[in-house]
Amino acid sequence: MYKIVLVRHGESIWNKENKFTGWTDVDLSKDGCKEAILVGKKLKKMGYSFDLAYTSVLKRAIKTLWNILSIMDLLWIPVIKNWELNERHYGALQGLNKDETAKKHGKNQVNLWRRSYDISPLPIEKFDHRYPGKEEKYLEIPEKKIPLTESLKDTVKRVVPFWEKNIVPNIKKNKKVIIVAHGNSLRALIKYIENINKKNIINLNIPTATPIIYELNEKLEIIKKDIINK
Repeated sequence: MYKIVLVRHGESIWNKENKFTGWTDVDLSKDGCKEAILVGKKLKKMGYSFDLAYTSVLKRAIKTLWNILSIMDLLWIPVIKNWELNERHYGALQGLNKDETAKKHGKNQVNLWRRSYDISPLPIEKFDHRYPGKEEKYLEIPEKKIPLTESLKDTVKRVVPFWEKNIVPNIKKNKKVIIVAHGNSLRALIKYIENINKKNIINLNIPTATPIIYELNEKLEIIKKDIINK
């Protein structure tokens, strides 16, 4: 039996301001830091430990993981950061207030952009200041892989191969793994792990700083799932 822990980052500044974030590298809010520390305390109290950690290259996820590991006295374990665990790229919506966007485009349209499986928001242009190809952390990524917008389906296409190639082999070596990522990158992974169809994935929401714990058999089929609520 294998066990993995998934955690969405704590509340970010833009979560607090109700803005679309995507790949914009915003920080945790004060409450988000507190949430991450609380996760660490809960996991430690429950007797969890980890051999290896994965996260995205976005600071709200990195700092959430850092706070968790710090509380658990596990800062020494290897941490693998990869852009393929980044949040879904929200295209031209990034930085916009969600309520104001709904007033402009209508709630139904915004809901399609946010929750549907294969509908992407309007893309940004490469000259846009929000284009991630300008950032140093993405300079080694082939330009064709850098998104201008993404649907959840697009996010699945990068998250699942990373899971299969990089994370699964370590799980099968009995490494105790924690993954700290984002609402949509975790939705993408959970869709795959739980074999959720594209209709039902619309209803899945991942709360901030709420550990999701899977026990898996040798075929990586789910034996048990627990959610540690706040």
